[in-house]
Amino acid sequence: EFERALRFDARYSAAWKFLGRALLDAGRRDDAADAWRQGIAAAEIQGDVQAAKEMRVFLRRIARADPQDASD
Repeated sequence: EFERALRFDARYSAAWKFLGRALLDAGRRDDAADAWRQGIAAAEIQGDVQAAKEMRVFLRRIARADPQDASD
C-alpha cells in the first residue's frame, strides 16, 4: 500500500516513514534505511520537519544496531 501511495506522490513523507517501518519489520534493514533516506528528502522538500526528524531517529537506531546497515 505504501509503495502504491508513493507511485502517486513520491513527496508523501508519511508513506516513506511507514514503508521503512514495514521493511524493517520484514527484516529488510537496508531497504528500510533507503526508504527513510528518501522520506527525509521528501519531508525536507515539503517542509515537514517532524517527519524528517522521526526518520533520522529511525536511521540512527538501526545504525546503532548494526553500523554496516545504515548511516545518517
